[in-house]
Amino acid sequence: MSVSRFGVSLDEELLKALDNYVNENGFSNRSQAIRHLIEKNMVEEKWKCDNIVAGAVVLVFNHEKSDILKKSSEIRFAYKEYVLSSQGFYLNDENYMEITAVKGPSRILTEISDKLIGLKGIQHGKLVMSKAG
Repeated sequence: MSVSRFGVSLDEELLKALDNYVNENGFSNRSQAIRHLIEKNMVEEKWKCDNIVAGAVVLVFNHEKSDILKKSSEIRFAYKEYVLSSQGFYLNDENYMEITAVKGPSRILTEISDKLIGLKGIQHGKLVMSKAG
């Protein structure tokens, strides 16, 4: 695969955001981060065709500070036909990781993950999808 070089103009705020993204994600340079973002966008666009996919929603949160466990359970129940399983792990005295396995149309799985990740108190959330079948 050949590599092409090109120039990019960014305002100061976007450049700072890009540099923060590089540092927070351990990329060796801006080019690597931009490649990652483009590839991520290509994958997300592919899922918009609403294929049947399988995936996992990973959440990390402080289980002592809110009722996230109750609220996430309510969301999973509302989408029970798409939820395969859910498992939780105590990472330490405060932090908890919840992994929910899901299968269904990518649009629905994205909807489920948006609701779960959008819960107040979520420290980190991510949806990972893969074509099923």
